[in-house]
Amino acid sequence: MSNALAIAGVTAVLKDLLDSGLIDQAVTDTLGAGVIVTALAPDAVPLEGKDATQINLFLHQVTPNAAWRNSALPSRDTAGNRISNPPLALDLHYLLTVYGRAELEAEVLLGYALQLLHETPVLSREAIRRALNPTVVNGAILPTIYKGLRGADLAEQVELLRITPAALSTEEMSRLWSALQAHYRPTIAFQVSVVLIESRKTARSPLPVLSRGETDPVSKRERGVLAFSGLTPPLPTLEAVIPAGRQPVAVPGGLVTLEGHHLDGVDRHVTLNLAAFQISRSVPVTQGGPNEVTFTVPNDLPVGLYRVELSVQRLDDSHARSTNQLPLALAPQPVLPPFSASRNGNVVTLVLDMAPPVRPGQTVSLILGEQEIAAEPVSVASTRLTFKITAAPAAGSSLLARLRVDGFESPIIDRTATPVAYLDRRITLP
Repeated sequence: MSNALAIAGVTAVLKDLLDSGLIDQAVTDTLGAGVIVTALAPDAVPLEGKDATQINLFLHQVTPNAAWRNSALPSRDTAGNRISNPPLALDLHYLLTVYGRAELEAEVLLGYALQLLHETPVLSREAIRRALNPTVVNGAILPTIYKGLRGADLAEQVELLRITPAALSTEEMSRLWSALQAHYRPTIAFQVSVVLIESRKTARSPLPVLSRGETDPVSKRERGVLAFSGLTPPLPTLEAVIPAGRQPVAVPGGLVTLEGHHLDGVDRHVTLNLAAFQISRSVPVTQGGPNEVTFTVPNDLPVGLYRVELSVQRLDDSHARSTNQLPLALAPQPVLPPFSASRNGNVVTLVLDMAPPVRPGQTVSLILGEQEIAAEPVSVASTRLTFKITAAPAAGSSLLARLRVDGFESPIIDRTATPVAYLDRRITLP
């Protein structure tokens, strides 16, 4: 595949194609004057002087290639890890403009340029290598930019470069030259396709498949692909994550039920993954059957949004299988009572315990009634937090208390009661 220098490399190859073709056709003898080939913006081309007879290439548009843009697999998995480097497929759109000092010179140049592009519909790999790696006596005479284009790897990309004429209407051409703010000269449009730019970043590469299913020990044949007529896939699959008490979030030490199908088997354990702290914890299953399993959330896992999956080895399998991943929010839990509080005028200082431990960098606040109070920062993981309430309510005020860590709030509603009510988690101010 090519790299980021490929776009400039294509322009350099086209410039070399026109330059060499004009020399081979002895255009200088026909015009009686020298001709140069440039790759400038039209408003930067000099219209007077010795360089007035020339052919100019201008890359005016770059578009995604429709055939290649969706040909590769996604570059990242569900965890955000790079698994492939799909190429950036581009089509390059050029304007070829001819400039002449005298009458008919522009027409002569235009005819030779059109003939060269018509006779070279595909740029060969050898032509690309020759253009980007010219055999000059002294390489130091080349401009610096051309020395860098040697590493474009344009000749090594899987697709060859194809030159296709393009038709621009009078209105499109008029708008284009008006935007360029340059004087119009005889111009043709063409397209070069396709340039494939690939990243050099490392990616994960899975091992090749050894066999499709288990191998029969006698015949040494693979079992092959199994077909099932039912609508439910015969694989362990999770469908719902349900924390205890019908709560939307789990708490440290709380029970969580996983519902699904084909969850029965041996060596069952749940894996909790938290990307924010690069945590992966395996937790054994406490109980369950083929449609649901239950596990207990460890007390030391930090608050956050976890990805939950179940690993199980079914009786008809020779190896363990992992289910799909579902999200599970782990919220903080205040320890009430006890707590300590002291008042100094209108300022009340609260010290209370919580689970799980708060890690440095996490945002913690106490919501007391409707007022939110930020916690004092911690330098190490801690279960004890300090809150200073300015303009505190009057002494004896009893307010509902809940903790918020990184946006996850501790449960405050008893969803098992009929009708639902608040949990008895109150703090009475001194």
